[in-house]
Amino acid sequence: MHRPRNLFRAVYVALTAALLAAGTAAPSAAADLDDSRPPHGCRLEAGRTTLTVSSGGLDRVVVVYVPRRDAGRGDLPLVLNLHGSQGAATWQLDGSQLEETAESEGFLVAAPQGAMVLGAGYQWNVPHVTDGDGPDDEQFLTDTIKALVRTGCADERRVYGTGYSGGARMVSQYACDHPGRLAAIAGVAGLRAGAPAAGADGGPAPDPRTCSPDRPVPVLSFAGTGDQINPFAGGGSPYWGYGAVAAQDRWAALNHCRRGPQDTQVTEHVTRIDHSACRGGADVVLYAIEGGGHTWPGATVPWPPVLGTVTQEISANQIMWRFFRDHSRA
Repeated sequence: MHRPRNLFRAVYVALTAALLAAGTAAPSAAADLDDSRPPHGCRLEAGRTTLTVSSGGLDRVVVVYVPRRDAGRGDLPLVLNLHGSQGAATWQLDGSQLEETAESEGFLVAAPQGAMVLGAGYQWNVPHVTDGDGPDDEQFLTDTIKALVRTGCADERRVYGTGYSGGARMVSQYACDHPGRLAAIAGVAGLRAGAPAAGADGGPAPDPRTCSPDRPVPVLSFAGTGDQINPFAGGGSPYWGYGAVAAQDRWAALNHCRRGPQDTQVTEHVTRIDHSACRGGADVVLYAIEGGGHTWPGATVPWPPVLGTVTQEISANQIMWRFFRDHSRA
């Protein structure tokens, strides 16, 4: 059922204002991104800043973290960090703790916020999956990248995408449709390779019609075998369908990987599965976490117990940054 456009806009504006007023973010400053002249160096203040990005006739929220160690320095790597369904930008930053890694390693983190209201938060309008009259969120991500490049802060050759759950689904589809925008992606509890469809055996499989990038994309993912929301082996809600290995295998095929899968036991409960020798160096890597839940590996802040176990054997943040650091867009 389609939500009337004017009602959608009114609800979005009201809920966004309420979330920002509720103090879900660290102290932040509003920034105007209308100036299209690229400055010398980064003109955003260090720390967490709430930005307004105009996209599709809406003023959209993006919360950005500029590392204090690099205040004023331009052309930093940029990591887009997308929240899950019923989430919000500040919740994603707090839950993933990616700002801490950004501070120690020297990169920007930008958490765009969805606009389709779901529960107490938002969901993404994912092409081929979401049934609703929502905004063009792929255009919003593109507008966010362009806006941060215009500030002088972000290096457009080193833009990466990560996301949790529905945010991983969104960043996966964005990589399918706009592979030239992202130098690499990392999905946490939600990597996809197109919408689910019936496979040759009748079970769910990635639909090749919905993900056909014209260039390879390096892909990293994390998935727990105890995930009850997006089951490791597939199943769950219809919008998930296929499992973590099926998603990885499809990306390996898209990237024309010639080796793999190769399993390496990383820790007692974590196995790394590699597809390598891929076109353009676009390797495809999955960290499979035995007993892991629908959670962010290595997070030390409390996660709802209903989501399952949060492994401390690996840090998704450290692993994904090393993976991102090894890739840039030509």
